[in-house]
Amino acid sequence: MRLPDFEAWAIFAKVAELGSFSRAAEDIQLSKPTVSKAIGRLEQTLGVALFNRNSRHLSLTEMGRTLLGHANRILAEAEAAETEARGGTQRPSGLIRIAAPMTFGIGHLSPALPAFLAQYPDIDITVDFSDALVDLVAEGYDVALRIASLADSSLRARKLCDVRLLLVATPEYLDRVGRPDHPRDLETLKSFVYTNKPAPGKVRLRHIKNGNEFVLIRSSRFRADNAEAFLPALAAGLGYGLFPEFMVGEALASGRFEQILPDWEAPSIALYLVTPSSSFRPMRVTVLLDYLVECFGQPEWLGYAQEKDKGRITKS
Repeated sequence: MRLPDFEAWAIFAKVAELGSFSRAAEDIQLSKPTVSKAIGRLEQTLGVALFNRNSRHLSLTEMGRTLLGHANRILAEAEAAETEARGGTQRPSGLIRIAAPMTFGIGHLSPALPAFLAQYPDIDITVDFSDALVDLVAEGYDVALRIASLADSSLRARKLCDVRLLLVATPEYLDRVGRPDHPRDLETLKSFVYTNKPAPGKVRLRHIKNGNEFVLIRSSRFRADNAEAFLPALAAGLGYGLFPEFMVGEALASGRFEQILPDWEAPSIALYLVTPSSSFRPMRVTVLLDYLVECFGQPEWLGYAQEKDKGRITKS
């Protein structure tokens, strides 16, 4: 009986992980022709194409995505066996590819990574910052950070923390236009509208105490596909906006921004760690996931609220 081509399966997993024959060859210290021949050999054995190839892009075929879980398990089991044979002394190593939202990634993920890199000197990291929803498997990502209300999918998601969406403006702006008593009062005011969502400018608000709901349709003064672009105009008192708490928590705490209609709340979203569905993953990814859970399970921005009677902002 002919044994499976374990080397080719492991190389396939590496090429899919790194998204490139050249990067895979460099990572596993083989020549690019050797890597290419291994993939060709596996495709010939299986009778299917694993990758779509052109001069600029390499992506998994549908069958390649289906088989990648098997390849990852083969590679992960081999790595685990080698670690156990060495008495568990092997240090996590290799490249981790991360996808992260632009503003959160730069403002919160990036400051958290130096300590991780110092703790694991044999791990390298590539982060792609984008608010676009990427295909983790097809594009070879190990993990993604997503801020959303996640729909069902074949991916594995772990909730790290809730992310409140807050209506905010500067106190000076609210002094000028008045502090609304009901969401309908906002319909005549210009807003900053984030466009990278299905219904830009539309938000369903619920009264925290009585449960009443109101669908607010915001007119826009400024529209963009990245909410960080609004912050200078917001700070200049040119309108109001709906922002995730991690973007405006510090300014709320200092009094530079003020929460509008604190008795009304937008639908909750959360920060998630999302990974491909395979039950096996390299040690380097496991230690990163554990680290990010520790960093963002109880982040510093949670729970800013205004104490109106005292005229100051504190954490609730």
